Amino acid sequence: MTKVQAEQYAERELLEKLIQSNDRAQIEAVLAASSPVEIARMISSITKPDQILLLEIMGAEESAHLISKLSGLGTGNLVTQLPTPQAVSIVEEMSRDQQAHFLRTIGGDDAEAILDEIKPQKAKRVRKLMSYAENTAGALMITEYLAYGGDMLVKEVLDDLRAQGEAYSDYDIQYAYVVSNSGRLIGVLRLRDLLMASRSKTISEIMIKEHLHVNVNMSLRDLKDFFRQYSFLGVPVVNDDGELVGVVRSASVREAANQQNNQLFLKFAGIVGGEEYRTMSLFKRSSRRLSWLSVNILLNIVAASVIALYQDTLEKAIVLAVFLPIISDMSGCSGNQAVAVSIRELTLGLVRPRELFRVLAKESAIGA
Repeated sequence: MTKVQAEQYAERELLEKLIQSNDRAQIEAVLAASSPVEIARMISSITKPDQILLLEIMGAEESAHLISKLSGLGTGNLVTQLPTPQAVSIVEEMSRDQQAHFLRTIGGDDAEAILDEIKPQKAKRVRKLMSYAENTAGALMITEYLAYGGDMLVKEVLDDLRAQGEAYSDYDIQYAYVVSNSGRLIGVLRLRDLLMASRSKTISEIMIKEHLHVNVNMSLRDLKDFFRQYSFLGVPVVNDDGELVGVVRSASVREAANQQNNQLFLKFAGIVGGEEYRTMSLFKRSSRRLSWLSVNILLNIVAASVIALYQDTLEKAIVLAVFLPIISDMSGCSGNQAVAVSIRELTLGLVRPRELFRVLAKESAIGA
């Protein structure tokens, strides 16, 4: 056993021991001292009953924080193992954008079962977020933000911030937004300007009138270009009527871009249908791989058919058969090189998916 394997085994043993002893304080201490990847590895290494018991010990609020922290690391099935009431209590502790992201990840009947148990008004808002196309501003935005009417006084806004401080403490607040009576975005309010302004002024007098915003349907590529041009922490999102519906953060865009690149790499490697982890069910993992392997079998049959056409030639000069593995290996290496260059150019934005035929022409020229 290597040193790394010994450390991983010790981590698993410690976590199992703490779970069996129901020691919540020590469990939280261990998880706090570990990175998200380390936590995901520890949790995936313990048995399913222990995983369920872990969430029960931690409680709904801490479990929600843990699931959100491990987003994208193959731990979405943790909650689906729980009874529906317990799963609902965990999901309800998440912010609305986290709820939408999580339920979109698990999908299917599991997501619907949880949504059916959430209060109708809240479920309607989450379903609205889930309805936006993947990797658009609507799918990436947060809906917890501060918005005030333009006729409100600075004093009234400060009083609201003071009175609702506890409720707003979980918000990622950089700016407040000024809206009309119909909800249209009319300005952006810097908190610094709010604190320094006269308390008798209206916030419409101190807001930034020439503000930037993005449409709810803006694509991830355009969002990356936007944040590359403007070094903002976030930008307001409006619908087609100009109504403020959320805020998209630059950190969320970077995370989504990384996930998109990972998915693209998996597709090139023959893993279709999204992320695959060894903690997933055998059926799901097999189905995702077989879809590509089936196509590969057909292509190999075509290649074998071409060889069969020249069977007589091969019989006359059997030495040619020696070169078949070499040709096959060279074609595979050439394909891997083309894939590597394509991934790199897609990541850098030097090429776009719609330029497929131009890329094929370039690679064909090299092959010729």
